[in-house]
Amino acid sequence: MSRMTHPRMAGITVRDMTLDDVPAVGLLEHQLFPIDAWPVQMFLDELSQPETRRYLVAEGGDGIVGYAGLMCIEPIADVQTIAVVPKYEGRGIGSDLLTRLIGEARRRGAADVLLEVRADNPRAQQLYLRFGFEQIHIRPRYYRDGVDALIMRLQLAAETAGGEATEAGSQ
Repeated sequence: MSRMTHPRMAGITVRDMTLDDVPAVGLLEHQLFPIDAWPVQMFLDELSQPETRRYLVAEGGDGIVGYAGLMCIEPIADVQTIAVVPKYEGRGIGSDLLTRLIGEARRRGAADVLLEVRADNPRAQQLYLRFGFEQIHIRPRYYRDGVDALIMRLQLAAETAGGEATEAGSQ
């Protein structure tokens, strides 16, 4: 478990999700994504595969205020989910969770990190763009309510040691 140090995130900790967290995460999932919420069993199934999965929760005074998950099967990692309670948005929790997932993808040897994001969620899209993700495809009517999914990719293999992207083919 680690304590976030940015002043906006005072009192927030991030740790690995446990089976005991699943009921609370399931409730948040249904509140945050009523149309496309994962069933609780899906979180249980994901946690049962630690060789290819990593799930985190962010906790504050109100309990769990964010969560995120990654699947990594080399050479691809996929952000399965990332969510922050609206009351806690803008405090850097989503950025912290995403940073940790990208770090996990690197540790597991991924060359690319992929994710889907709703076409009608500009706040999330901007977060991913800030991290260097680029839109590579659209999945029409991907979500249950007919909204398209934007497929985004972060190429880890193209990053320098300093974390800056390099152009393909440059030396």
